[in-house]
Amino acid sequence: MIEIIVVSTLNGVLYGMLLFLMASGLTVIFSMMGVLNLAHASFYMLGAFFGFEITRRIGFWPALVVAPLLVGAIGMAVERYGLRRVHSHGHVAELLFTFGLTFVIKEVVEMIWGKLPADYRVPGSLDFAAFTLFSSDYPAFRLFVLLVSIAIFLALLLVIKRTRIGLIVQAALTHPGMVGMLGHNVDRIFMLVFGVGVALAAVAGVIAGPILITQSNMAGLLGPILFVVVVVGGLGSLGGAFAASLLIGLVQTFAVAFNVSLADLFGSTAAGEVLSVWLSDIWRVTVAQVAPILPYLLLVLILIFRPRGLMGTRDT
Repeated sequence: MIEIIVVSTLNGVLYGMLLFLMASGLTVIFSMMGVLNLAHASFYMLGAFFGFEITRRIGFWPALVVAPLLVGAIGMAVERYGLRRVHSHGHVAELLFTFGLTFVIKEVVEMIWGKLPADYRVPGSLDFAAFTLFSSDYPAFRLFVLLVSIAIFLALLLVIKRTRIGLIVQAALTHPGMVGMLGHNVDRIFMLVFGVGVALAAVAGVIAGPILITQSNMAGLLGPILFVVVVVGGLGSLGGAFAASLLIGLVQTFAVAFNVSLADLFGSTAAGEVLSVWLSDIWRVTVAQVAPILPYLLLVLILIFRPRGLMGTRDT
């Protein structure tokens, strides 16, 4: 039992940090620009495929640097020549634009790499056991992903809260006219913020690609969960996204680890006989079977009882 708890906690924290690494860029873009980028998971997918292509040509470590830079440059071009033009038409136009962009990116990826999963493997330099826990070896690459995610979280907090650049960017969101009068190019600031946000998603794609399956529908599989993380944590709250990512990662991991049903818990009791009649449809449904819907159930509860999220400061 102790082994299951410890291993599940490690795996839950790892999955949660991967979610945060993907959601952090989305949170940064929304908190600084007020834009809810529906195509964010597609940039994560681009990062994974760019990482795969660069890794097989020149290695994983160059891919970890080059792929996010390429995706960030694409993101800046999208903001400069697309999103900026529809910004004046309101948030609905922005949502529709980024929604359409997801299909464009998906089709381009399928044209270049096809629909079959890519053979994206863990790099040889990190393909060993970092330590042995009970009777299980913990992969060094998973530990590397965990450390990278924590480092990015701390770096983002430091830049946003403690540096002059972060203060200028935050001021540009609420008082763009004043920031412009002080000599700063507000449009360029927003373009750079959008580029950094999607580059963070690309970092997640590069390091998560070898763990998760790198394929053309990976954005559709992980995209919805990112918005659950952002909303549960609080729109625009980096700390909230961090807490929500860990919470969702641990909940889903433990749900799979403790694969029990109501029949397992109450089947041998007198009350269980009565409940088995009343709850016949779900009596033998296991927690692992409902694990995929648990984050969305949490989202519904958050929207009902705390619309601003765990650490959000605004309701809309």
